[in-house]
Amino acid sequence: MDLRVYIEHTNLQPTLSISDIDRLVEEARQSRLLGVCVPPFWVKRAKREIGNEKIILTTVAGFPFGYNMTETKLDEIQRAIDNGADEIDIVWNISSFKSNLPWTKVEIAKCSSLVHNQEKLLKVIVECAYLSELELQTACKMCADAGVDFLKTSTGFASAGASVEHIITMKKALPTNVGIKASGGIKTYEQARKLIEAGATRIGTSAGISILTPTNTQT
Repeated sequence: MDLRVYIEHTNLQPTLSISDIDRLVEEARQSRLLGVCVPPFWVKRAKREIGNEKIILTTVAGFPFGYNMTETKLDEIQRAIDNGADEIDIVWNISSFKSNLPWTKVEIAKCSSLVHNQEKLLKVIVECAYLSELELQTACKMCADAGVDFLKTSTGFASAGASVEHIITMKKALPTNVGIKASGGIKTYEQARKLIEAGATRIGTSAGISILTPTNTQT
């Protein structure tokens, strides 16, 4: 399986430097990966380094906990797009969802409208580690109804990341036009392969280079 067409090479660590961003882009270029995912502060720099290469540039909003005000998220999204982002991975309001507030879906719809009006793509990070199977099914329906392009499993900052079980649940609950980005703790070729076979259509990982070969056994 050629993982390169699935991988968003990612560095969202709080201590990353300008050289880390440049390295991330260069590694994606040399290995012909699908894209990179960087913090909002570094979008403009990454865009410059990508140049005319066909590398998708993704950033995050409402990261990593999702309980920012909607207006703040919308401003983050707009600034990211202005700086050159192609796709936005937004953390949904888990606190609102757990409180059964209708605003959860309203916020996602507002973000979706802003992104799609500028012909970009929206992924919603639902943080599966905090959800029961029934809550994950509900999250899938809510996000799909609100017009998102992908659901994403994890920020990478919760107690657990992507699992095959989560992907299977999401695959069953989502319409075929909504993709699934598996992320969080994906370190080996075998992990990535199993997630893709379960239904993931994107892989977000900081180990984008080392997992490219089946011989990798890193844990």
